[in-house]
Amino acid sequence: MVKPILQTYPVIHAESEEEREKLRPIGRNKERYQETVKGWHEVIMAADNLDFWGVATIEHHFWSEGYEVGPAPAIMDAYWAAITKNVRVGQLGYVMSIQNPIRVAEETAIIDHLSQGRSFVGFARGYQSRWTNVFGQHYGTTSTKSPTAAKNNQTAVGAGFAQSGFTISEKDVKNDQHNRDVFEENIEIVLKAWTQDSMNHKGNAWQIPPGESGVDDWQLAQVGVTQRLGAFDEVDENNNVVNVSVCPSPYQDPHPPVFVSGSGSPETIDYNARMGFIPTYFTDINTAAPLGLQYAKTAAENGFNWLPGQNQNIVRWLQIAESYDAAVDAVMAHDFDIWKNFYAAMGRRKLDEADVIGSMLDSGLYCIGTAESVRDQLVAQWEEMPAEFITLIYHYAQMPKDKVIQNMTEFNEVVKPALDEITANAGHDMAEAAE
Repeated sequence: MVKPILQTYPVIHAESEEEREKLRPIGRNKERYQETVKGWHEVIMAADNLDFWGVATIEHHFWSEGYEVGPAPAIMDAYWAAITKNVRVGQLGYVMSIQNPIRVAEETAIIDHLSQGRSFVGFARGYQSRWTNVFGQHYGTTSTKSPTAAKNNQTAVGAGFAQSGFTISEKDVKNDQHNRDVFEENIEIVLKAWTQDSMNHKGNAWQIPPGESGVDDWQLAQVGVTQRLGAFDEVDENNNVVNVSVCPSPYQDPHPPVFVSGSGSPETIDYNARMGFIPTYFTDINTAAPLGLQYAKTAAENGFNWLPGQNQNIVRWLQIAESYDAAVDAVMAHDFDIWKNFYAAMGRRKLDEADVIGSMLDSGLYCIGTAESVRDQLVAQWEEMPAEFITLIYHYAQMPKDKVIQNMTEFNEVVKPALDEITANAGHDMAEAAE
């Protein structure tokens, strides 16, 4: 069965761009943010009642314009765990090129306990310079986008990326590789912290514990307490701390499911496949489907025998309405402001002023129309790649909570059964082929 994840982008509501300007910086408007928080928990509880697999939000900072005010996903997860019964809580995701990996391991382990195993963890590399460059300064990391993905998306039909001014400099390649190196090292530390009673690490970004001889002035080691009561191998024969024990361990064994966001980078797909992580495709199906085959091939080479689409996650923006025209109106009301002033302004998506809705739909990320039409669109895509997960993104609270809940309900009632049938048939066909 397809496992839907609700991904809410916390957009502070404004009736118009003019009101957004009038209330600047609306991202710091406490009344509007309080309205967002109050409605948000209703959306999350609706996902729980609709048996969604998961709920998630983002990590983004400094959004004075109010488009993605999501600086603390772990706090939201802890709250959501308290008000729900069945749905998993998580993030898509922690930007690991700037994070303290020990803190991430601790936070996510605690969320896993608060939810009694109803959690998942998402990682991303960071593409927004305003805050990635600030938070990443001690690593020397900056915002980045895979040159390979950018080049592929520029030439792909229907990819929806900006088509002009595209260049890849030597500096871009170097910065992207450094970002990726820090990202992967930090995740390596998280995995050690989750799975090892005592761990150490010597890398380019971190040395844990620090120094040649570790921590040589830990008082509890000096009197033998840690040697008797702490983790094995924490302390050496000289009473120095040479390993650390990150507490607690996660509730799930060995750890929560891990998702990694990507926009079409083959390097990210291969990394996910080697690690057994769940790739999350912010791409059209023409990009995702061949990458899905690459993922399965590389995963099999590394001991993971996934069915077609298994352990993979496709991202889509849905607008389900009583007619196609009503769905177009909803896109314009709830998404156009963000698309124009954020995605297109950053050069990540194209915007044709003469065909606004057409250029948005050309991204391949949208499915809009009646529930039956959206079903048919997604069925055609799932026949190419029967993904185990689908992440539904809504720009709540620019999109009112009632409309978000209505969209989720119609997805469950009309769309999901058809996708379930495709994924079940894919598994059945694979099983028959193996006999």
